[in-house]
Amino acid sequence: MGRMSTLAWVESPLQLLGAAEWAAAHGRAIDLAARVTEQIPETADEVLRRGARFGEKQPYFGIPWRMLASHSHWLVGDGFSGQFRMAAAVLRPKRVTFLDDGMNTLAFADAIAGTLPYCRPGVSEKGLTTRFAPFALDHVRRRALAGDAELFTAFPLGGARESAIAEYSLGVTRHDFGWLRSTEPSEQLTSLVRTERVVLGSALPTDGRMSRSDYLSWVSSETRRGESTYLPHRRETPEMLDAVRDVPGVTVVETGVPVELALAGLRRPVDVRSLSSSALTTLPLVLRGTESVMNSTRAWHVTGEAR
Repeated sequence: MGRMSTLAWVESPLQLLGAAEWAAAHGRAIDLAARVTEQIPETADEVLRRGARFGEKQPYFGIPWRMLASHSHWLVGDGFSGQFRMAAAVLRPKRVTFLDDGMNTLAFADAIAGTLPYCRPGVSEKGLTTRFAPFALDHVRRRALAGDAELFTAFPLGGARESAIAEYSLGVTRHDFGWLRSTEPSEQLTSLVRTERVVLGSALPTDGRMSRSDYLSWVSSETRRGESTYLPHRRETPEMLDAVRDVPGVTVVETGVPVELALAGLRRPVDVRSLSSSALTTLPLVLRGTESVMNSTRAWHVTGEAR
């Protein structure tokens, strides 16, 4: 059997990193359709500089129909998106691999298994998004039963979830950011993070799940012991970043890339502080071997689940 043509269809920096890891794990170049969103151009430039194995590379808005139609294997970043549902229902790819999309990875696995509805957590869906959902879900399950659908993930699924998705024969391939750890960071990135303590910004206030005052109190509590580098979340507002800059001892560093890429390749330990976040899973893998530590704070007033 000939090798399938593979396209990574991504719309977030973490999904783009997953595509680079998949290409490295399989030892071949893949094509890339990257939605033009915040941090995507900078992330693409940096992973290409580090040697990511991408062939044809196209930015896109909307659905990249031409590229999707010309590839039989899709690496998909967001299995919940209305655009994926429409494209999958119309084009019916022969093989589908789902990349990590933060904590939505776990919810998506549950949706495939039927233990949760096939809809994005916390979002009220309507219109074409819902009309295409059953057709897309049916196609993914059929491909899984045929041995042609899998998750490529750094997230632990847990025994119960793995048993549930096994009912549909959905494959699971794990990675630990081995390619990213092996790469050399740019001097520009390494020069930006100069302190031992690193505080990860969060979109919780942006999403209305944590008050501004509670958030700034958390930042102050994590930085009062010494100089700290603050790496913003890509969805933080300019107003919030201005408020964080006023916290004593804090240097806000806007790297333009996700924290996994900003810290990958460091040869010294860092003390990372974070609220509940998918980075609590990804960063320990990225920083493996550096003697870095991750500290999560869960005692603040936060509603809902981390993304």
